Amino acid sequence: METTAQDTRTVHLIIERQKDAESPAYTEEFEVPYRPGMNVIACLMEIQRNPVNKKGEPIAPVTWEMNCLEEICGACTMVINGKPRQACSTLVDKLEQPIRLRPMRTFPVVRDLVVDRSRMFDALKKVKAWVPIDGTYDLGPGPRMSASDQQIAYELSRCFTCGACVEACPNVNDKNSFIGPFAISQARLFNMHPTGAMNKEDRLEALMGEGGIHECGNAQNCVQVCPKGIPLTTSIAAMNRQVTYRAIGAWLRK
Repeated sequence: METTAQDTRTVHLIIERQKDAESPAYTEEFEVPYRPGMNVIACLMEIQRNPVNKKGEPIAPVTWEMNCLEEICGACTMVINGKPRQACSTLVDKLEQPIRLRPMRTFPVVRDLVVDRSRMFDALKKVKAWVPIDGTYDLGPGPRMSASDQQIAYELSRCFTCGACVEACPNVNDKNSFIGPFAISQARLFNMHPTGAMNKEDRLEALMGEGGIHECGNAQNCVQVCPKGIPLTTSIAAMNRQVTYRAIGAWLRK
């Protein structure tokens, strides 16, 4: 069988690695066989199947997370060529080589490209990002939402806590307790819900507290990297209004 140029093509990767949370980071280069239509996950799987670096030295396989492989779970988010994105939906053919992979630095590194995103889930707890129905009795269909509110809610509900917006935000770091744009947007989503609005005041109080909405520097990086195109800056503006109205109301009541 005649060998074509495509058969001999390779993908060059430079991956930032870390053995554990306490170990120093280092970079390692790899070359894997190219296949048409392959994504970054496919490259990592090639390294897993044949764990040798570019020098031909046997190494421990690169560790990363994945689950859905269709940009829904957010587990495979990493920084690819300087931009936080999902490895499952990032195609090699659309990237400049060498492809540089590193973990999101906003979160503690567990190993290699795996990070601990607990900070995000703690933020969701802080703003009570859920509808408080325990299911012990029938509440009926509940109030209807207008078509326009349903459309806005649908857009906001597409958030899958991937961490891209938090990684891109300059105000989320070790020296700042800012909860991040995704949590503010989720607070807006559940404040819009007819039943979720029962806890509206609690969410606004959380956004007025430490690490709340006042920590946003309006860099607008978040909306540029969101893989679902969620209007995060619009949500921040909307919640700013709600927080301001609550603060004024509290002052007048005094």
